[in-house]
Amino acid sequence: MSEKKSKGQERYDALAYEKKNYFETASEEERRAMFAYAEGYKAFLNEAKTEREACAAAVRMARERGFTEYRFGDSLAAGDKKYFVNRGKSVVVFRVGTRNLEEDGLRIIASHIDAPRVDVKQNPLYEEAGMCFLKTHYYGGLKKYQWTAIPLALHGVVVRKDGSKVELRVGEAPDDPVFYIDDLLPHLGSEQMAGKAAKLIEGEQLNIVVGGMPCTDEKVKNKIKYTVLDYLDQKYGMCEEDFLSAELCAVPAFSARDVGFDRALIGSYGHDDRVCAYPALTAVLEEESAHTVLAMLVDKEEIGSEGNTGMQCKIYEDLMEEICLAMGANFRKVRFASKCLSSDVTAAYDPNFASVYERMNAALLSCGTCMSKFTGSRGKSGSNDANAEFVGEVRRMFAAEGVVWQTAELGKVDAGGGGTVAKFLANLNIDTVDLGVPVISMHAPWELISKADLYSNYRAFLAFMK
Repeated sequence: MSEKKSKGQERYDALAYEKKNYFETASEEERRAMFAYAEGYKAFLNEAKTEREACAAAVRMARERGFTEYRFGDSLAAGDKKYFVNRGKSVVVFRVGTRNLEEDGLRIIASHIDAPRVDVKQNPLYEEAGMCFLKTHYYGGLKKYQWTAIPLALHGVVVRKDGSKVELRVGEAPDDPVFYIDDLLPHLGSEQMAGKAAKLIEGEQLNIVVGGMPCTDEKVKNKIKYTVLDYLDQKYGMCEEDFLSAELCAVPAFSARDVGFDRALIGSYGHDDRVCAYPALTAVLEEESAHTVLAMLVDKEEIGSEGNTGMQCKIYEDLMEEICLAMGANFRKVRFASKCLSSDVTAAYDPNFASVYERMNAALLSCGTCMSKFTGSRGKSGSNDANAEFVGEVRRMFAAEGVVWQTAELGKVDAGGGGTVAKFLANLNIDTVDLGVPVISMHAPWELISKADLYSNYRAFLAFMK
C-alpha cells in the first residue's frame, strides 16, 4: 500500500513542473498509434533522401488525398485542398478554411526537407591509382570524418546538353552497387589521429570511389575513367560535360530502422528535418480545419535558407499574398493575425556528452515534441525570440488536446548554437515559435529519434490546426 501524500507534497506536485516520458503516460491505444505512425514515417524516409525526392513524395501523397496543384492566379474557395511546387525542391500543401482570414489569419507549419550531405562538384571525374573518383563539396554542417568508410548512394538529376533531364538513384536497391569515401588505416594514422577532429578529414579528401575496372583498349589513356563514362552513357545517355549541369549528391545507403530491443527508437539518415516535415505534411493532408492551414516544406535551411527555394525567397510570401487575394483579404491584416510553428529539430540530451548540455533546460528523449522559445547562438544571436503571449497561447492549444510536450535550449549558453527558418517568418510580422523533435547525433549520417516524440509532434500540429 502506498503512503498517503502530505498536504505539502500534494501542493508541491500541483505547483511544480517536471517533464513526463510520453511512453509512461500513454495508453496502450496511444502506443499502438505511435508505432503504426512510425511505419509510415520510415517508408517516407527511405523514399525521400533528398529535397527533390521529399518534394515528389509529398506531391504524390497530396494527390492521393485529393489535393490538386495550385498556380498563381487560380481561384480559391473554402474547402479547397491544394499544393504548390517551387522548382521541384520545395512544396507548400494547404487547405482553405472557412474562418475570416483578416480576423483569424493563416496557420502555418514550416519545416525543411534538405539535409547535410556530400554534393558532387561540377567537374568531378578523375582516375588515380587503380580507382576512379568523383570530387565533392559537402553541404551543410557535418563532421567530415563521419562520412568516410560507410556505404553511400548517389542521388540527383542530370540535365543533358540537349536539355533533357535524367534522374539517378543508385545504391538503394539490394542489388545496386554502392559508393565509398576512403579513410586512412589506423596502422598509418598516428599523425592523423593526433590532429583536431575538424581536420581528421579535409573537405578535398571527401572523394567518392565510383569505379575500378579498366577497359581493354590499350590506346585509351584513362582506362577506368573510360569504363565509368561508358557506363554513364549506356545507362543514362550522359557524357562528362553533362556533370556541368547536374545536381548529384552522396547520401548514406542506410534504410530507416527500429533501434533497441523494445523498438522505441528510430535510426535513420535525414531525421533533421524530415521528422518534422512528415508530421506537418500528414497533419494537413489528413485533417480538416476551419482555419486556412499551410504546411511549408522548404529547401536550403542547412545553408542559411538562401536561394530561390530557401525560406528567404519571396515566393512563399507571394504565395500567401495570392491566397489572400483569391479570398478577398488584405494581406497585411492577414499576416498580423497569422500564427506559425517553425518546426525544426533540437538537440536531445545525451548523457555520454553531458558537459555541453544544461540539464534543466535540455530536451529529453521521449518526453514529447520540444518548443524552443529562442534558438541562435550565445546571446541569442540570429534568433527569433518568441513572445510570451504566443508561447502561452500555444501552451493552451496543447493542453486542450492533451499533447505531451517540453521546452529546451540547444545546449549550454556558450557551447554553440544553431538557427531555423523561424526568424524569416517572424520578419513578416507573423507570430512564430520553434517546435520540433529532439535528435541524438544530429547531422550525423545516421541520427536517432524516439517514436513517442515523432507522434507527439504530429499531435501538436493537429492541436495547432484546431
